This record gives sequence, structure tokens and C-alpha cells, in this order.
Amino acid sequence: MLSTGKISYYEKGISNDTIICLHGIGGDNESFEPQVNGLSDKYRIISWNMPGYKDSKPLEKYSFENLSIALNEFLLNLNLEKVNLMGQSIGGMLAQEFYYHYPKKVKSLILIATTSAFGGKNQDFKKQFLEKRLKPISEGKKMKELAKYFVPSILSKSASTDVIDKAIKSMERVSEETYKNVIKCLVTFDRYHDLPLIQVPCCLISGSEDTNSPSKTMMKMFEKLQFGEYYDLKDTGHLVNLESPEKTNNIVLKFLDKIKKNLET
Repeated sequence: MLSTGKISYYEKGISNDTIICLHGIGGDNESFEPQVNGLSDKYRIISWNMPGYKDSKPLEKYSFENLSIALNEFLLNLNLEKVNLMGQSIGGMLAQEFYYHYPKKVKSLILIATTSAFGGKNQDFKKQFLEKRLKPISEGKKMKELAKYFVPSILSKSASTDVIDKAIKSMERVSEETYKNVIKCLVTFDRYHDLPLIQVPCCLISGSEDTNSPSKTMMKMFEKLQFGEYYDLKDTGHLVNLESPEKTNNIVLKFLDKIKKNLET
């Protein structure tokens, strides 16, 4: 594991073209292991640990703006001027938010099992969501208990035992405090009306069995983008890139190769 001092991360591959992987709430750098191993022949792949995860220092206040600042500092520390951002779930939200703050630093966006706004304008839904996620912790439940219950519920019926086990272990490593802070941050995200402002190529990938970021929701995102591609992977749940790694990697490679060719012509 490498570290910039504030952020811990893992990387593989030698290339001037870099992909930054941004994990979800119950994940960490290992959430993108299939991509780190599968794409590093052509790209430099860096999978970070969001502030508060593993050895990354937590933020004093969690907000999408502060997470974007932390990501920008991370890129500065690694001397990276322009990157491809690949985010899953809240990582995809952060990828979008980062673009709005630092558009010149983003070459492309790969948005996996994510959304452009959490819960829309339905405040009751947000309250119910927070209560459902935070109540077990306030009652003394530990992350190990939550992980064993929660992870299987977001995966497809056909998810392998290996994927389930890896996802559970990642979520078990998240501290209760970080989990609470990031969950509260999650429900504040709303960039739905800003999607048409994105001026870089976007690749959207959903899972047909994902109830957290449903296919129809990601399709609506795609329809608002100026430069977008959309793929829906069958028999796949919320952890798309872990559940269908080969399909995800093939989509990403074709998408990025297309960008390279367009730049060359």
C-alpha cells in the first residue's frame, strides 16, 4: 500500500494515461482489484482509499466539495494533471462533483452503478434511508454485522461466493464513524440538472439487478449527457465491476481506446 501522507492507495501499470478508481461507501481500494489487474497493461491504474478508509486520514467535515478538494490534493501530490475518473456508487457521484470543480483535470468519466442525484426531491425518502442505515449503528451494531446483512442484499442472485466474501471484508474494514459521516454526505448529492454541462466523454455502466442505482435511472442520466455511452449488464447487481469484471473491463477499454483514436485524428 502506498500513501501520499493523507491518502493511501494502490497502483499498477506504467503509462502517461491514468485511471483513478473511486470506490463506494462499503468499499476501499480493493473494490477495483479486477480493473487494477485487468487494465494495467495499457493504463496506469490508481485505486484510492477515500478519506477515512483504511490508512487515509478522515475529513473534519464530509461534503462532496471537501471530498473533491481531497481528490484534487491527491492528484497534485502525484503530479497528475489530467486523468480518467472511474467511480462506483458514491465514487461515481464524487467523479461528477470533481468535474464541476476541476473540469480541466478530467479527460473522461466512467460512472458505474451511480446516480446524478440521491433520492431526488423526496425528503421523506432521504430521512427513511438515513434511519435505516444509521439506526443499527446507534443500537450498537458493528460493521461486521452490518456487512454480512447488507452486502448480499445489493448483489445479484448469481453473485459468486468469492465476490460476496470480498465485498463483505471491505465493508467490515470501514469504521463506524466514517460510515456514518459518508452516509450523511451521500444524501446531499444533487447534480441532476448539471449533467448537460459535462463536456468530456462519459461511459455509464449499470447492473440490470441493481436496485440502488437502477438501470432506468442511469438511462435517464445518459439521455441528458452530450457525449455519453450507456451499457446495462445483465445478471449484475450494484457492485457491477466486481460482479461482471470482464464485461466491465472490455467496455472501459473500448471506451478509452475510442477517445485515444479521436484525439489522434
